[in-house]
Amino acid sequence: MTIEWRYTTHPDLGVLSLAGYLGPEAVARFTGAVGWVLARGTGPVILDLTELRGWSTGGQLAVAQAACQLADAGRSLELAAIPADGSLVPDPAQPPIPVHADLHAALTVHRSPFTAHQTAAGRSGSGAATSGPARSPAPQGPDVRDVQERSSKESP
Repeated sequence: MTIEWRYTTHPDLGVLSLAGYLGPEAVARFTGAVGWVLARGTGPVILDLTELRGWSTGGQLAVAQAACQLADAGRSLELAAIPADGSLVPDPAQPPIPVHADLHAALTVHRSPFTAHQTAAGRSGSGAATSGPARSPAPQGPDVRDVQERSSKESP
C-alpha cells in the first residue's frame, strides 16, 4: 500500500497532509517526512489526516514519536481529522497533541483576531483589503509551497 505526504507552509505554521494507510510498512516514510518538516519549517505542525484511510498501532506510535521530535525542536504537533478507526491514547509523559475535527478547524485556531477582523471588515464593504474569501482555509499566492513525495512501495 502506498502512503503519500505533502507539506504546505503557512505563515507561522506548517501542514503535513497524509494519504493512504499509516501501517508498519509506511512508518519509515512518515518518519522521513517528519524529519523533512523539522529541517524546513517553523512553528506548529498540523498533521492533516483527512485522506488517511486508517492507521495501525505502529502508525499511532509513530505520530506520538513525531510529537516528541517536534517538542524537542520547540514545535508542537496537532491532528486534524483523525481516522474513524481509532485515536491516540494520551501518554502523560509525552507532549499533549490537540485534535481538531478537520483541517479548517485547525487552521481557524491559528488565525489571529486581527486577521479575522480584517476579513469581516472587507466583507462588510468598509474598503479593507482582504487576501481571499473568508472561508479560505489556506492563504493563496507565493507564500504557499507544496511539496509532495509518493512512495514507490506497493502492498502485496
